[in-house]
Amino acid sequence: MPPAALSAEGFAQLFPVSRETLQRLEQVVALLRRWQPRINLVSAGSLADVWRRHVLDSAQLLPLADAAPGLWLDLGSGAGFPGLIVAALGRKPVHLVERDARKAAFLREAARGCGLAVTIHVRSIEDLPPLGAAVISARALAPLPNLLALAAAQLGPDTLLLFPKGQDVEAELTNASRCWMMQAERLPSMTDPTGVVLRLRGLKRGGTGG
Repeated sequence: MPPAALSAEGFAQLFPVSRETLQRLEQVVALLRRWQPRINLVSAGSLADVWRRHVLDSAQLLPLADAAPGLWLDLGSGAGFPGLIVAALGRKPVHLVERDARKAAFLREAARGCGLAVTIHVRSIEDLPPLGAAVISARALAPLPNLLALAAAQLGPDTLLLFPKGQDVEAELTNASRCWMMQAERLPSMTDPTGVVLRLRGLKRGGTGG
């Protein structure tokens, strides 16, 4: 049987935060529930366990960033996972990229309502000017080879890439290695026993396929 839905209090036990921070996260969740009937921001099934499936799944990325200073760039932010969540947890600066104008409107409303100083880019990732990000995240956006191609233009000198992945991660890494060289760590997911968080460094073109 699947675990019982995680509550806000249960999240705070697994991922200790201040009361003020928890209130910001609760505001994000409340706005998501309010907007969901109008815009399909997340799958209906996942909304029933939003604190585990989305909030905790996003929050787990923050400590994996090793406190790397500089810009956090979230590609294909959608409903703001993980970008809004890491911003609510205190990370600065955070930039969100979302080309869908309706989803971007939700991101603006959530940022304003929760007092989050994030920058929202309403454009495709390919059209984004180079930002030299310290951390790049993307969640449920694309297979790894595609993600790396999207991220490549945004790399800084020591950019760290954080990508939650499911049970097909090894196949995705194999495919990516044909065109890319990187140092890859597979870290256990707090929310998916079959999933991992990929922590990648040293990304550059090259690989087994030339």
